[in-house]
Amino acid sequence: MSTFHATAVAAAVAGRLPFGYPVIPAPSTDPGATGEAVVVAFAGAPGARIALQVLDPSQLEDGSPAAPLADRLHPVFESAVAVLGTGTLGDGELVDAAGVFTAPGAQVFDIVDAEGAVVARVAVRIDGAAGGAAASGSQRLSRIAGVQMELAVEIGRTRMPVRDVLTLEPGRVVELDRAAGSPADIRLNGRLIGHGTVVVADGDFAIRVERILDTAESV
Repeated sequence: MSTFHATAVAAAVAGRLPFGYPVIPAPSTDPGATGEAVVVAFAGAPGARIALQVLDPSQLEDGSPAAPLADRLHPVFESAVAVLGTGTLGDGELVDAAGVFTAPGAQVFDIVDAEGAVVARVAVRIDGAAGGAAASGSQRLSRIAGVQMELAVEIGRTRMPVRDVLTLEPGRVVELDRAAGSPADIRLNGRLIGHGTVVVADGDFAIRVERILDTAESV
């Protein structure tokens, strides 16, 4: 199972879904699913099985509202498997979502809008290693060079009782779990990949990368 490839597939799905607003993928904390999903198989190196569930297909702005959902989502799957390299994409099939989203080896991602509402879900199961053991990191990266992923910088967190959150008001200082001057976390699609220093560049906040974690290569 490759988290690297599954994350790339989910990002490609989010970038191609024909919603009228931007969406991004986020690792799901609830692998369960109800209803139906469209599933496709990809024969390649690596191979993959991808299941996509759109919670409200009427929100798809693809100009084909009367067409079968599997046909409407086919361009999305084509973009998704493009990050995996050469192979053959099978036809989409409408199946029970519960079975494919909870299948062994499946990695589940929520596709969320700007408010964090889930508008679609995707389950990705990667079969085999890309190009065999001899495939280089540069070859893998070239396959997803055009895929956009969310890079976020986090300076700290805290936990608060609901009663304290409800009393927040302008001017209130909320202490975080990190000392002033400590490096900020750099996260790729929610996964910690490195640390850096927050700086100002041309009047905007920016991050100076200080360290990339060794585990980032396994993303």
